[in-house]
Amino acid sequence: MIILGLDPGIATVGFGVISAVRSEFNALQYGAIRTEAGLPLSERLETIYDDMDRLIDTFAPQAVAVEELFFNTNHKTGIAVAHGRGVMLLACRKRSLPVYEYTPLQVKQAVAGYGRADKRQIMEMTKRLLKLESIPRPDDAADALAIALCHGRAATSLLFTQKGDRDTGCSTI
Repeated sequence: MIILGLDPGIATVGFGVISAVRSEFNALQYGAIRTEAGLPLSERLETIYDDMDRLIDTFAPQAVAVEELFFNTNHKTGIAVAHGRGVMLLACRKRSLPVYEYTPLQVKQAVAGYGRADKRQIMEMTKRLLKLESIPRPDDAADALAIALCHGRAATSLLFTQKGDRDTGCSTI
């Protein structure tokens, strides 16, 4: 299975593409979609949509895993990120791709085995699980790979394959 992991943003959208076969995971590509500060929101959203379209064309994922939005104290930034996330979801919907959402806690649990793991631990485990020589950069790409791994672990589990999404803790859009 090819999984596209996405770490939503407006200035930077992290992406990570992995293959998952049983419990074996390999990174195919990772990086970031970047939009230029100062551009109108509509142009930034168009850039995200166009780049998402190219990623989907290039890798033909069977599933997309996205981190759920977590609003901290800056709601203005959260709203902008939500716009970007909406465009990403639309690009997936236009291609009839199943999208699975995971909370940061679920990603940490799946990747590090501990829901309170810190960012450095998650990055190190992502590197190890994908057999990479170094921690992926930028951080947004490492986060996206971790999100893809989270889905890979859920999707290749016996529960997922026998009973579907309802018992894995992930939610589909």
